[in-house]
Amino acid sequence: MAEVKAWGAALRRDGRTLALVPTMGYLHEGHLSLMREGRRRADGVATSIFVNPTQFGPKEDLSRYPRDWEGDLARCASAGVDAVFAPEPSVMYPPGYETYVEVTEVSQGLCGARRPGHFRGVATIVTQLLCLFRPEVALFGEKDYQQLQVIRALNRDLHLGVDIVGMPTVREPDGLAMSSRNAYLSPDERKRALAISRGLGKAQALFRAGTGEAPALLEAIREELRAADLREDYVELVDAERLTPLASVRPGQPARLLVAAFCGATRLIDNQPLGG
Repeated sequence: MAEVKAWGAALRRDGRTLALVPTMGYLHEGHLSLMREGRRRADGVATSIFVNPTQFGPKEDLSRYPRDWEGDLARCASAGVDAVFAPEPSVMYPPGYETYVEVTEVSQGLCGARRPGHFRGVATIVTQLLCLFRPEVALFGEKDYQQLQVIRALNRDLHLGVDIVGMPTVREPDGLAMSSRNAYLSPDERKRALAISRGLGKAQALFRAGTGEAPALLEAIREELRAADLREDYVELVDAERLTPLASVRPGQPARLLVAAFCGATRLIDNQPLGG
């Protein structure tokens, strides 16, 4: 902790700006796009690699979450990262730790309803990292769209003053949203998982053709999930900022289609902007 604070203080003394990219490691091109954008926006770039235990439920994949320390360091270097912070859980949550951050509105529903306590863990660790590094800018991927809105809310409400930047989802050439959890997929599951991005694309095409009613847009996605034998966790059309459900969307109205589905035992999420 002291080393991180001293490094950040030295940057500020020199009048240099800092971009922070928090991650859980097992880095892919989506993460690297955040780091490269951080390099473009600030003088220094730091990333954290921390599989945060407080955002995992008791039956989730904390113990088997994929890890690749040496590969991650090499990827950070290739993206121009200046500092990597990889603490042990006992550093972030020492004995006697008792302070948690909870965002009460945009954390409701969607992943917040399916993963109780998840966003409390996310909000807590991100608040810690923002306070520790004191960056001018922090970058997050839009694939985890509800998470992004939770982080924007805590930054606003706690007056942290960080420029929270959401970056577009990076996809494989066939359309699958990049995710560290894609490593869990078998070859057959990997093919079936394409139904998620395919369904979102189908719904977007309907919207562009003039269909704005939620039932039709959501059914277009569900058809693809059923055809690929994926189990729906949720499929929703929501306001892009507050994440409240929408019955319909019109051109120019900021909205998002959000999907979570199980491909075998692996839970995958994705989303697509509509309207504004």
